[in-house]
Amino acid sequence: MTDTMQVDSPAAAVEQLKEANGDIDESLYSRQLYVLGHEAMKRMGSSNILVVGLRGLGVEIAKNIALAGVKSLTLYDPNPAALADLSSQFFLHPEDVGKPRAEVTAPRVSELNPYTPVGVHPSNSITNDLSQLQRYQVVVLTDTPLKDQITISEYCHNNGIYTVITDVFGLFGNIFTDFGKNFTCGDPTGENVNTGIVAGISDDGLVSALDETRHGLEDGDFVTFTEVEGMDGLNDAAPRKITVKGPYTFSIGDVSGLGQYRRGGLYTQVKMPKFINFGPLTAQLKKPELMISDFAKFDRPQQLHVGFQALHSFAQKHGGEFPRPHNDADAAEVVKLAQSLAGSGDEKVELDEKIITELSYQARGDLSPMAAFFGGLAAQEVLKSVSGKFHPIVQWLYFDSLESLPTSVQRSGELCKPLGTRYDGQIAVFGKDYQDKLANVREFLVGAGAIGCEMLKNWAMIGLSTGPKGRITVTDMDQIEKSNLNRQFLFRPKDVGKLKSDCAAEAVQAMNPDLKGKIVTLRDRVGPDTESIFDETFWEGLDGVTNALDNVDARTYVDRKCVTFFKPLLDSGTLGTKGNVQVVLPRLTESYSSSQDPPEQSFPMCTLRSFPNRIEHTIAWAKDLFHTYFVGPPEVVNMYLSQPGYLKSSLSQTGNEKQTLETLRDFLVTEKPLTFEDCIAWARYQFEKQYNNAIQQLLYNFPKDSKTSSGQPFWSGPKRAPDPLKFDPSNNTHYTFVLAAANLHAFNYRINPPKNMSRDMIINVMNDMIIPDFKPDANVRIQADEKEPDPNAGVVDDNAELDKIAKSLPPPKSLAGFKLEPVEFEKDDDTNYHIDFITAASNLRAENYKIQQADRHKTKFIAGKIIPAIATTTALVTGLVVLELYKIIDGKTDLEQYKNGFVNLALPFFGFSEPISSPKGKYQRKKEGSEELEDVLIDKLWDRFETENVTLRQFLDNFEAKGLAVTMISSGVSLLYASFYPPSKNKDRLPLKLSELVETISKKPIPAHQKRVIFEITAEDATEEDVEVPYVLLKLQ
Repeated sequence: MTDTMQVDSPAAAVEQLKEANGDIDESLYSRQLYVLGHEAMKRMGSSNILVVGLRGLGVEIAKNIALAGVKSLTLYDPNPAALADLSSQFFLHPEDVGKPRAEVTAPRVSELNPYTPVGVHPSNSITNDLSQLQRYQVVVLTDTPLKDQITISEYCHNNGIYTVITDVFGLFGNIFTDFGKNFTCGDPTGENVNTGIVAGISDDGLVSALDETRHGLEDGDFVTFTEVEGMDGLNDAAPRKITVKGPYTFSIGDVSGLGQYRRGGLYTQVKMPKFINFGPLTAQLKKPELMISDFAKFDRPQQLHVGFQALHSFAQKHGGEFPRPHNDADAAEVVKLAQSLAGSGDEKVELDEKIITELSYQARGDLSPMAAFFGGLAAQEVLKSVSGKFHPIVQWLYFDSLESLPTSVQRSGELCKPLGTRYDGQIAVFGKDYQDKLANVREFLVGAGAIGCEMLKNWAMIGLSTGPKGRITVTDMDQIEKSNLNRQFLFRPKDVGKLKSDCAAEAVQAMNPDLKGKIVTLRDRVGPDTESIFDETFWEGLDGVTNALDNVDARTYVDRKCVTFFKPLLDSGTLGTKGNVQVVLPRLTESYSSSQDPPEQSFPMCTLRSFPNRIEHTIAWAKDLFHTYFVGPPEVVNMYLSQPGYLKSSLSQTGNEKQTLETLRDFLVTEKPLTFEDCIAWARYQFEKQYNNAIQQLLYNFPKDSKTSSGQPFWSGPKRAPDPLKFDPSNNTHYTFVLAAANLHAFNYRINPPKNMSRDMIINVMNDMIIPDFKPDANVRIQADEKEPDPNAGVVDDNAELDKIAKSLPPPKSLAGFKLEPVEFEKDDDTNYHIDFITAASNLRAENYKIQQADRHKTKFIAGKIIPAIATTTALVTGLVVLELYKIIDGKTDLEQYKNGFVNLALPFFGFSEPISSPKGKYQRKKEGSEELEDVLIDKLWDRFETENVTLRQFLDNFEAKGLAVTMISSGVSLLYASFYPPSKNKDRLPLKLSELVETISKKPIPAHQKRVIFEITAEDATEEDVEVPYVLLKLQ
């Protein structure tokens, strides 16, 4: 869909297929478009990609590229599929063993995206005729001998073909990129450009941002200016390079000859392209440019650079075979090869023999999470090369997760040898005993969306829960939508409308039949309202929990349950190219809820009502208008009609009696439509009210030449003086406002639009209307500044007028059976007029205030609070989660072995740190038989006191014996005991058992499914100081 979409017929605007002009199917690519943008995706759409090697890593790259959308994707791997490939190649089935990998894989990759044609490269050898590579813009090499890598990459470098080379050996992996000489990176970060309002520009070029708002710029950034008065020469001139002088100021250099700054002005950051020279593979092997993936392993990349070459040398000497699993003789040979390579380069590399030995041990290892990590990374590099969006890896990146090696089981040549099973690639690394451990895990996956799909795929490949005691429970209440298909790769177009949990489980059982009968699917949200389903027995029966959620509330709830039941939790999330992984370990780490994200940005009401200066302000205002027109009033009307005595009970509590009564009068009496034409007329009046009358009133209160009390122009700085709009039916935005508003109003009243509805018909209705001239009202008061009190606050309504409106309303009985239909906001249905209305309403207001307007795509992103998403980040982050899962299942307790991770594929950046320990505390009590005090240490998060169902008196005595004087006890919202209560009040409670006490005070029985009650207590220790103590857990029989 182009930016100039045809808005008078949203249904027609939903294109089913990408046309020859490169338009993009926004309903499919919606979430990815918010990461990459239209231009980058159009460049991708004209690119032909070749992926060589189709074991786990190759198919992961192919999957991610197919989902992203390119002109064509070609696969090459004539080798026969082996049973061990099934360790990570999720598109191979046991019956494919012996068939050429590319031939059986290509049809399954092609199902992922109807817009990406997938073919097989027709050749038995790429190196025999390199000219066949000329048809591709990018060649990706996996599972390719080093000598072939050199031959192919040399040809590509000299012929302007981009190359990405990547390999994984067990828990080790690397990636190399070569995008040629003078590669242009158009947007190195992918971040939104910074914009702001100018407060002043000095004669020496120092720019101050308005109202001390941080400009967010960095040295070397470029900016342009508009609307500057005085220094007019700055407006729309070439971008200027800036130097940051402080968080609120920056210098633009020499401004002589541009005049004297008077007032006003907006600055906008301009992204300048970055030019990068890539060296060929032969030069980079000798003198590598290495990116650090983990700063705790600063010296590891140089060693692995040598080690990987040593592995390829070994394979070349042994007929293409890599070292055998955990074979000491082979490892010794690899170490020897590595030592000779380490001393031959420009700089001698210090080798840790243990690392190189481990690399040799694992050379035949094939792990799904490592394929997921490097598959996501490599696919993103391919997209960077053809789109110019985001900064590429320059030029090598090595990564390992040796911490994932199990220590609870033995590994040896005998235990790691192939057994002729689909898990041989994993057994080569971890050994047979650990494979059995994986198979008997009981794991709970919360969510089956993008991360959930990737997680289940990884679990299927590693054989999680496939044993006699194993079980995976997955829950997701959502149904599949078209926009999910772009990154939730287990789903196909035929699945749209079905439950995510069912379809995801079915898909991974097809990938690994060992999972049949091992997955329990549910469609329930995990929360307080489903505790009868996810009860104590459920949580106690789990070994671990993995979150695949997209909202903080649900994550927090699951996190608290994991703390209560001492269950390890793996949490992860993505936002465009950014991703994070957090490990929560019982009695060791802090939990997800221990830290909080900053609150969402909100705008002052005064700015939204009268003084917008950014498109975000007008979109927020339009979203509120949507609610004010189509959601709130129908709900009020329905309550009036269905709740006896609504006017008396509700109005006395709300404090906005007049507004509620006027809404009821307008929607039930004065403006109640009978036909669709009435809805058109209503919509046209709303246009007049919002974009002409309200603006005229604002300018009447604050004329364009008005001054503040300090003598400054009122309309300056962030206050932009508006102009009223005159309705123009030939203006698409004006017309769309009426079209969308009329349809939504008709929806409220269940009025069907006429089948022959046309633009001419709607315009004819409007032409027959008489729009009264507007006269400003001298009694209207408007708040001029957020810091000033609202002049309308505290105004007492005229009771006589309220009574008059109330009497004009029809009694609810006279409208028996009548009900309005509130609109439920749904951003992803392009035929429902929701986003059309908000886009038009926002852009009309932007037109009032001369603010740069936003297209439908951007408006949908902001109004719908859409989380941008791309398959590459999801795959990579999920790989990191499973690498941590290996450690949890192994039972590791050393925090240094675990990694919380943060990645940003755009930069690219990788940050890993060990999880933060849970907070500790202490209180003091008397030593037994002594007056001397001793410290009692507590874990503030994981510790809790447990109690039997004793009487309140016994409860207090028990804590006295622990050295704590309990001063208050509460459960939920009920205060059960307080030391400051009068003795008479506590007297009746002291003999009650704790369960009776809860039921008596809360006046509710404890639900039958609830086997535990939590009490929060406050207490004093032996020093008579208040101390922070854990909660108390009462277990009911």
